[in-house]
Amino acid sequence: MSRFTTIHCPKILCSPLDTSIATVSNLGLVPGTLVNSGVSFFGGTLQLGVARAAVNIGPPVSIPGITLPFSLWVDGVSVFVGVTFFGGARFSFAFVQNNGFHQNNGATQANGADMTNGVKIDNAAQLKNGLSIKNAASKSTLMISPLHTGYSVKNKPFDIEHPNKKDWRLRHVCVEGPESAVYIRGRLTGSNVIQLPEYWDGLVDLDTVTVSLTQIGYSQDLIVEGVKWGKQVHIKSGNGTTVDCYYSIWANRIGSPLHVEYEGKTPADYPGDNNDFSFSPPPGYHYDDKGGKS
Repeated sequence: MSRFTTIHCPKILCSPLDTSIATVSNLGLVPGTLVNSGVSFFGGTLQLGVARAAVNIGPPVSIPGITLPFSLWVDGVSVFVGVTFFGGARFSFAFVQNNGFHQNNGATQANGADMTNGVKIDNAAQLKNGLSIKNAASKSTLMISPLHTGYSVKNKPFDIEHPNKKDWRLRHVCVEGPESAVYIRGRLTGSNVIQLPEYWDGLVDLDTVTVSLTQIGYSQDLIVEGVKWGKQVHIKSGNGTTVDCYYSIWANRIGSPLHVEYEGKTPADYPGDNNDFSFSPPPGYHYDDKGGKS
């Protein structure tokens, strides 16, 4: 085996086929050209049987204090044309842009800006700790996302599989109103006290509580005596009979005032605090998809 400390030559050809012949490198304008139309091995790559690729790269044979454990370090722009497979952990510490079909079949963690300009299909959990901008359809089999108030120029439906008819569906439409309302309903029998949920303390404005009562069986002349300590609604029978009724209790959520009508072209023009709301873009929330868009 010959050993050279330094070789000065415009080109090194390691195979009978010169694949650089049709490039400017063949003219000698780019000194230091290496051509190998066969298989190359760099570093400590371990190969058994047939070589896996034209260029096989492994970590350098370590010399303590001199070499680092990286197999490949690239500065500048890298272009991949064709199918690219990544087996193992992949870290990106800069802007990443995908223009085309992109499929992830494993856990994906993004700690920065994520811009997707194509179809993206994720078949695993996603954990995102940064800004995500999507300009195309997105389909996920599992996605954890905030609740949506909905955004629609028409009715706001939710469409689900029918609970007891095969190959049928069920569509309801959301109730609309000029408030952010919370309600409970039930039946009161043999008592004159309705217990409000503990979580209403801090969730709703107790000054907005309204109570509707429906008598059962006979006239009871029911009266709402009042809301006690923000935890109970006390009912009274005006004719002294036993209380037996259905009830419905509504209250407004605590938060900034709701501007029902306002001048603007998009929800961004809302004059109040939009942080109290979450919107899904048209055509609305897809309930079968649990996070996708219809």
